[in-house]
Amino acid sequence: MRQRVVVTEDPEGLRTLRFEQGGARQSVVWPGEPLRLEIPYTRMSMAGLAFVPEPERILVVGLGGGAIPMFLRAVLPEVAIDVVDVEPDVVEAAKLYCGFQEDDALRVHVADGRSFIEASGPAYSLIVLDAYGPDNIPPHLATREFLGAARARLTADGAVLGNVWESVSNPLFPSMLRTWRVSFPQLHRLDVPSTTNRILVGLSHTEAYSHVDLVDRAARLERELGLPFELGRMVSRGHRQVPRRVKDGHILTDAALD
Repeated sequence: MRQRVVVTEDPEGLRTLRFEQGGARQSVVWPGEPLRLEIPYTRMSMAGLAFVPEPERILVVGLGGGAIPMFLRAVLPEVAIDVVDVEPDVVEAAKLYCGFQEDDALRVHVADGRSFIEASGPAYSLIVLDAYGPDNIPPHLATREFLGAARARLTADGAVLGNVWESVSNPLFPSMLRTWRVSFPQLHRLDVPSTTNRILVGLSHTEAYSHVDLVDRAARLERELGLPFELGRMVSRGHRQVPRRVKDGHILTDAALD
């Protein structure tokens, strides 16, 4: 069932996209100012670029108001960016009210994220899964089989990044963490300060990334891209590598969806 998309604006011009009046924030944007990432997890998500410092193609699953893809388009003008969202009304609202625009390098596709990833197509340096809500996890986008399909669409040095809530509203978090861990050769997490947002980064390779290396990379990106927030400091405080064995939760599979 399609959800009603509601976009509101505060007195300062900040626009918020929700599903239904009073629903959780799906996206927050400053139209015309793509570098102003308002929600903390969106800023921490840019740490994905520290794992993939020279991306050639990026996929974002979940458009919302377009905050993440518009930011990436602004700081990486030479990189091809695909965005996929299952809701045509979300795409329309993002274009009409949130400043989102397509061009030769930034393209949006109305489709189910899993179907898009499982179809044939180019390999991606970075896949950003921004389709999980605080209390609404699309089951078919959380299984081992789906994450395996996402990993198969990566370049040899690519990464899959997802924003997941570790809170009472998401009792699946332990199982999601365990499922991500068994789906990638290595898994990192970045805890967003003062929130329950956890950024998971699964890598398609086994080359080790130390905490110091990642902090240095993030700080370098902050300088080179002119980021308006302290990415290096955020990574320094929030990063840790997930051990190979995760005991809590269970592995989420397609079979359990039947």
